[in-house]
Amino acid sequence: MSSAQVKEDSFISHLIELRDRLVRSVLAIVVVFVCLFPWAKDIYSLLAKPLLAAMPQGGHLIATEVTAPFFVPVKVTMLAAFVIALPWVLYQGWSFVAPGLYEHEKRLGIPIIISGVVLFIVGMAFAYFAVFPIVFGAIIGFTPAGVQVATDIGKYVDFALTMFMAFGLTFEVPVVVVLMVRLGWISIEKLTEIRPYVIVCAFVIGAIFTPPDILSQTMLAIPLWVLYEAGILVARFVSKSSPKEPTSEPVQPNDYKPMTDEQMERELDRIEAEQKKEPGSAP
Repeated sequence: MSSAQVKEDSFISHLIELRDRLVRSVLAIVVVFVCLFPWAKDIYSLLAKPLLAAMPQGGHLIATEVTAPFFVPVKVTMLAAFVIALPWVLYQGWSFVAPGLYEHEKRLGIPIIISGVVLFIVGMAFAYFAVFPIVFGAIIGFTPAGVQVATDIGKYVDFALTMFMAFGLTFEVPVVVVLMVRLGWISIEKLTEIRPYVIVCAFVIGAIFTPPDILSQTMLAIPLWVLYEAGILVARFVSKSSPKEPTSEPVQPNDYKPMTDEQMERELDRIEAEQKKEPGSAP
């Protein structure tokens, strides 16, 4: 069998394995969704609770589309199913890429996956329990007299999902920082040096992914900055505790000096004299 045929068979086997991993991930999400579907309305009510609690007496959400009362709770339930099945989905992805990694990279995989899932869920919880009540209370508190607050349920879910993604990804910053340092992509000194630029970028990201009010922007930017600092501390601790791998390159002494031209001439004369002394050498 030719090498081209072997490469083609290997590529096809990888595609088949990738398909199987994707099918398992999708099936897990579908199974969790089917189990949660009877409580779809309750899950949506739980998501809408922070906004309803901030509304004045008699405030409520509205549905401006005919199918919204059905599809919006289904959309929220699908998100909940994805979050619950996320560890299994990430495990399938890890099982696919792990055979092609080095041993030290494999040791990083499981802690990175576990900490990534936990921090993502913590970020969503922070948005739900801390950010939503403060932001909704501040926005509704500025509502002019005579204006009735009645938000569309579809737009509210889109807003909530955007905030969940923004805060969930923000809480992944320590994982990203530690991973880059352990893989040697960037040094801790460089991370400390670019701190002012990170702070500016944190407020820019807060302005992009949050509503146009300074309160929600600050509540995203400050955790992003704090988590960046936490990532530097963890990376510094991990770098000190991990043993340094030996290198195959010889260590050059600090007092090494190159030979001068005169020393080089003497060395060449010595080698030539030794060659003449050897038996069978040319006169």
